[in-house]
Amino acid sequence: MEYKSKVYIFLDDQVVPVGEFETPVRFELDTRKLVDGKHTLKIVGKDPVGNEGIKHIPFIVRNGPAIAIEGLKDNDIIDGIQPIMINAYGKGNQTQFLIDGSETPTSIPSWLWAGLIVFFGWAVYYVLTS
Repeated sequence: MEYKSKVYIFLDDQVVPVGEFETPVRFELDTRKLVDGKHTLKIVGKDPVGNEGIKHIPFIVRNGPAIAIEGLKDNDIIDGIQPIMINAYGKGNQTQFLIDGSETPTSIPSWLWAGLIVFFGWAVYYVLTS
């Protein structure tokens, strides 16, 4: 008789395992049933003698739409009126590409404005002095 090790797979703080398998095992974790955010996969392995090993694997689920915010960052100090742009876009059904809302529009960076002002200032100077 062949003795194999077993693994017990737990999700977050659950007491009942998601699965109990003899090793080696291939396991598909369906994250569509999980809420977005931080989760932990706990794997408990038992050898034929009864010794146990535990491994915790933290992961983050993001099945919902991605949310992009421009104009406000974590822990910003702001006052007055602050313009904020918010965009949320999902992956769709993954069989066709959704162009609407798949990119977050952003404002023109300040370094680009500064570069354009310097370039046009130099161009005016060059034209007037030549």
